Amino acid sequence: MNNLTTTIRIVDYQPVHAPFFKSLNEAWINQFFTMEEPDRKMLNDPDGYILNRGGAIKVALENDTPVGVCALVPWHGPDTEFDFELAKMAVDPGVRGRGVGESLGKAVLQAAKDKGARRIYLETNTILDSALRLYKRLGFTEITGCDTPYARCNTQMEYRIS
Repeated sequence: MNNLTTTIRIVDYQPVHAPFFKSLNEAWINQFFTMEEPDRKMLNDPDGYILNRGGAIKVALENDTPVGVCALVPWHGPDTEFDFELAKMAVDPGVRGRGVGESLGKAVLQAAKDKGARRIYLETNTILDSALRLYKRLGFTEITGCDTPYARCNTQMEYRIS
């Protein structure tokens, strides 16, 4: 019997990925927290909320099946020093620990660089240990002082593009 090896590839979001963008994110949010109105807005209308405003969504595929997603959301907060927010990163539990999140994060940061961004923002929670470690590996550092629309967020980070 052949031992098949699969590879993960990162692609740009297409409309066919919308149900996966929503379901992967709903799964992790509901596992740890509660869905909030900003979640619903973004997950129900990724084109209007992210893509049509100049953002991007990357999708990790394994054998053409989406197993991870991550968005680069145009900044909409009062602090105009940020260009984008890294948001809605979700990875299927069956492929966690294989570098999918890191590959998605790198792809989104590259998309930000390609768009001329200088500062990327993200929000998370300290109970998400593996996410915090990932963001630090990607080069994010903790900051304070930004308002968040999410009750679950207790940690803010930034990535500076030099």
